[in-house]
Amino acid sequence: MCGIIGYIGKKTTKDILLDSLELLEYRGYDSAGIALFAEPSQGPVVRKVAGRVSALRSVCEDLPSDSCAGIGHTRWATHGGVSDANAHPHQQGRVTLVHNGIIENYKELIKEYNLKDKLVSETDTEVAAAVLDTLYEGDPEAALRKLVSVLKGTFAFAVLFSDKPGNIYAIRNVSPIVVAMTEHGALLASDVAALGVHAKEYAFLPEYQVACLSAKGILVHDEKKREVPLQLMEIDWDTSRGGKDGYPFYMEKEIHEQPDAIRNTIEPHIVNGKTSFAEEQIPDSLFRENQNIVVIACGTAMHAGLIGQQLFHTLANIHTDVAMASEFTYTNPVIKPGTLVIAVSQSGETIDTLEAIKYAKKRGAKVLSIVNVKGSTIADNSDYCIYTHAGPEIAVASTKAFTSQASVFYLLAIHAARLNGLLSLEEVAGYLADLQKIPEVIGKILDRKDFIKSMTRNLLSSDQCFMIGRGLDYSLLLEGSLKLKEISYIHSEAYASGELKHGTIALITDGIPVVALVTQSLLASKEYSNIREVQSRGGNVLLITKQSLYKDMNIAEEDTFILPELEDMFMPFPAAVVMQLIAYYTSAAKGYDVDKPRNLAKVVTVE
Repeated sequence: MCGIIGYIGKKTTKDILLDSLELLEYRGYDSAGIALFAEPSQGPVVRKVAGRVSALRSVCEDLPSDSCAGIGHTRWATHGGVSDANAHPHQQGRVTLVHNGIIENYKELIKEYNLKDKLVSETDTEVAAAVLDTLYEGDPEAALRKLVSVLKGTFAFAVLFSDKPGNIYAIRNVSPIVVAMTEHGALLASDVAALGVHAKEYAFLPEYQVACLSAKGILVHDEKKREVPLQLMEIDWDTSRGGKDGYPFYMEKEIHEQPDAIRNTIEPHIVNGKTSFAEEQIPDSLFRENQNIVVIACGTAMHAGLIGQQLFHTLANIHTDVAMASEFTYTNPVIKPGTLVIAVSQSGETIDTLEAIKYAKKRGAKVLSIVNVKGSTIADNSDYCIYTHAGPEIAVASTKAFTSQASVFYLLAIHAARLNGLLSLEEVAGYLADLQKIPEVIGKILDRKDFIKSMTRNLLSSDQCFMIGRGLDYSLLLEGSLKLKEISYIHSEAYASGELKHGTIALITDGIPVVALVTQSLLASKEYSNIREVQSRGGNVLLITKQSLYKDMNIAEEDTFILPELEDMFMPFPAAVVMQLIAYYTSAAKGYDVDKPRNLAKVVTVE
């Protein structure tokens, strides 16, 4: 989950490290640090602080601008609390390193290598640095291979050796490292987002292979010291991002980018009024032969999967389960012949999802992944991969990644229904035409965002909120509730409306905000009954519906948002944008850092 950067070359190393760490800060922002060769003969100098990169800049002002190589790190705390001592880089003897991942056997290593009196932090990372220093005999690659042979867990290391000022070394297992060569030098990072400012192409470092970066190039060696060619991919994102384009937070900017993100994701797969996955070489047999689907994902991606589940049921008549990736491998899941696993991850590096698909593949399942990063680990471990085209998403709370993932599920469900003879070509064309209207419909929501902002006034004085809906509305509200929790810190829970009277309604008291989403025609009358039950207990209802379903519910106009008219099946898209804006404006009004909510990081690479 942490952010790693390394640079060696002609430009000012300090500036590149600090600027890159700010680009990676969404991966963790508990603490930050850099190490660089201020004087090559004296070894690397380390500067690190508890806090954000902005605080790190102030303690780096005295560092020279002509250093030749350095590494940096922005941390999401795992082992050890948030402190200067626990911040990376860690330095032991001739070794200075940064680390993403978890070393599970660090306690055993402390005993085996008699390290207790050497350690000054509480981290597993410093243990790895001390072991590496013990093993180092002048050959960095040999020492790194010895190190990883005694480690248990996941890791991505970037390492400086004090007697090798002209090189940066890296090795990884599970946790990602990407590398790039530019006109001015070589870079490595935990995320392609840090590279796009400088490079046009990048490559993922394969697991357990050692990369050596110098100003002249990047060499990668396998276990037998054979050179491994880099598999270069084009950086097709504008990872420089050009700032926030006048928005106060990246989240608001990314909410506004959803029309383009959805359009760019769906258009390549709509050809002559039909769905097409020819570019991904997905065979028609995948949906004809696999009549059982398991969606594996975490958090927001799982909520996109819940929408997909209903679409596969409704359109394609395919039995579909949605599993939390973090629980999947530990619940003895049933994977039978004819099972298709669909893995969903924005980063393509979510470790719970990665481990789940490895488990499923061992049991014979085919895996189709939906990710946003080309060449990512999940994509590489899948039989087939569909890329969303959301571009970089910097705010920790996902917005455009979610709606882009959902749009892929619409395409897949329509595709499967056509292949299984459940939709005619005319019906397919109609559904796809509706899907293509979504960007315009979202634009209409964004035009009325000030009204949504005004609706949040009742949430500002409450420390809890309930959300109720049925069918697709309930699936969407799970995501809306998560958004409110993660960035405004309001305890919010979404419930299927019919479940209220089975216990939850006991929590409804005078003035409690209740968001009610009503977009599904067949369920509207039942949802309205549930709203009345909430109102009779004093709940303060915020209603989100469409004009054709609106009824006199004794809810003030200022507390009612009327969505644009769409077929019921497509209503999660405009509803999602409303829920995102409700969470965004609530958090901003409370004075929080919307992009970097407490305790969270964007990319989850530790279990």
